[in-house]
Amino acid sequence: MESSVGRGFDILSALTGRTVANHRGVSISDLARDMGRDRSQVSRTLSAMTEEEFLLRDAASRTLAPHWRLYADAQELTAHRLRTDGQTALEGLAADTGESCYLGILVGDATVTIAERVPPGSNQIGSWIGRPYPAYCSDCGQALLCDAEDDEVASVLARTDFVRHGPNTPTSIDDFLHRLAGTRERGYSVIDEEAEPGLYSIAAPVRDFRGEVIAAIQIVGPRVRLAPRTDDHAAAALSWSRWLQDALRGHNTR
Repeated sequence: MESSVGRGFDILSALTGRTVANHRGVSISDLARDMGRDRSQVSRTLSAMTEEEFLLRDAASRTLAPHWRLYADAQELTAHRLRTDGQTALEGLAADTGESCYLGILVGDATVTIAERVPPGSNQIGSWIGRPYPAYCSDCGQALLCDAEDDEVASVLARTDFVRHGPNTPTSIDDFLHRLAGTRERGYSVIDEEAEPGLYSIAAPVRDFRGEVIAAIQIVGPRVRLAPRTDDHAAAALSWSRWLQDALRGHNTR
C-alpha cells in the first residue's frame, strides 16, 4: 500500500515537473489526469501540502505551484553538494587522468574556482580557489555558457575587454561565439593556448536539478601532454560531470 508520504512526494514531483515545463501553475484536475489518480484524493493531499507551505495556491486562477521556499532549500542544498560531492568528483577525475582538475562557476564575466585537486608533483604555485579568470578565454567559461542563447552570452560579455592572454585568445564576442558553437556541438569545451601559451584544457558542464548549467569540471595541463589524449580526457570529464549531476540530484552512481 502506498504511504501518504510517498503519495505526497509523487504528487509534488509531478506538480514541479509540469510547472517547470509550462512555467505556470497547475490545476488539480490537470494534475489528477496526468497521474491517473482520483481527483478528490489528489485534492486532499494538495490541501494538506498547502497548509504545510509546500505549495502556493493562486486564488484567482485556482492553480497550484511549488512554494518558493522549496526552491531556496534546493538551491542551498545544491550549493553544499557542489562543493562536497564536487571534491569527490575531482579526486576521481584526477585519479583517472593524472592531471590537475578544477571545479568552476560563473561570476559576472569571469569564472571562479570553488574546488581543486592537484596531483602530487604538480608545479602549481598556490591555489586557484577563489581566484577569478576571464570567461572568454577559459574552458570553464565556454562550458558554463554552452546552454545560453547567443544574445545572453553577448550580454554577459558586453563590457569585456578581449585582452590577449595566449596565441589563440578570442578577439571579440563573435569570435567567442564561433568557438562556443563547437563546444555546444561536442558537449564539452577544448581550450588550446587561449588562456596562456602552452596551456591546454578541457571542461564539461554540470547541470543542477533544473537542468541548468551551474558549474564546469575541468582538466588543465601542458598542451604537449594533454592534446594527444583529448578524447580520453573528454570522456573522463563527461563521465564525472554526469556523476556529479546525479549527486546533486540525490543519487550517486559510484
